[in-house]
Amino acid sequence: MTDGLFQDDDLIRVITREGALIAAGGAASLLQTAHPKVAQGVYDHSYTANDPLRRLRNTMGWLYAVQFGTREEAETFSALVSRGHDTVTGPDYEANDPELQVWVGATLFAVAAQFHQLLFRRTLSDAELEEFYGQTKIYATILGCPEERLPRTYPEFRRYYADMLQSLEISDASRAVAHQVLNPKLPGGPLSAAGMAAMRLLTAGLMPAPIREQYGWTWDAGRERRFRLLVGALALVYPRLPLRVRTLPREYYMFTTRRMLAKVKRRPAVTVRS
Repeated sequence: MTDGLFQDDDLIRVITREGALIAAGGAASLLQTAHPKVAQGVYDHSYTANDPLRRLRNTMGWLYAVQFGTREEAETFSALVSRGHDTVTGPDYEANDPELQVWVGATLFAVAAQFHQLLFRRTLSDAELEEFYGQTKIYATILGCPEERLPRTYPEFRRYYADMLQSLEISDASRAVAHQVLNPKLPGGPLSAAGMAAMRLLTAGLMPAPIREQYGWTWDAGRERRFRLLVGALALVYPRLPLRVRTLPREYYMFTTRRMLAKVKRRPAVTVRS
């Protein structure tokens, strides 16, 4: 596709086309809500607890629209998200605050880069990380964040990210949202239990230690070993699957996104909360 924001060989597409990345979404989400202002906004306004699959569909739909959609699709969906975020305000937070947009975008980049390297057992070079980081600035800028508010280069990003991990103090709202994310109301009952156990282990293993400790999650040699076994199994099997299988989630969410955007053209008052 040539009418999107990116080309097919851009790293943002090469990395985020992988459906397995959704499994790391819990870590990105709970890193975001480690910021107390993000957490309070989610706790006060999000439907995560009541309808986690809808939340996932909207979040992934927006991400895939930005990464793989046409420019019109990316901008239209992002305008809907921004409009929805206009109402996500409280005494000490606004969802459209550039400070929060920078942090949310930072977590999406950091977790994707980390998990991709684990999954494919290859280290991204500094040049690749610089390229990928530069492309993921779109997550904030397309929602209205001035580009000058973002760390300019990848080395500057690393300093920003390290400072944030050491300075964030998570709140009761952060812990409440974490409980909702890690214990969702899903169909399937016992059938979904094993998958959620693996997701909780993956989320804890991908979480930077300073934040994991604040969440109060147990992390010992046994859990570390199980995490390494899980990631090792994924790294052994997943990259050997056909690309068309690995990208099925992208195809599904782009289908639902385009169906939603078609309805928006007929009903322009629709807003979306990511």
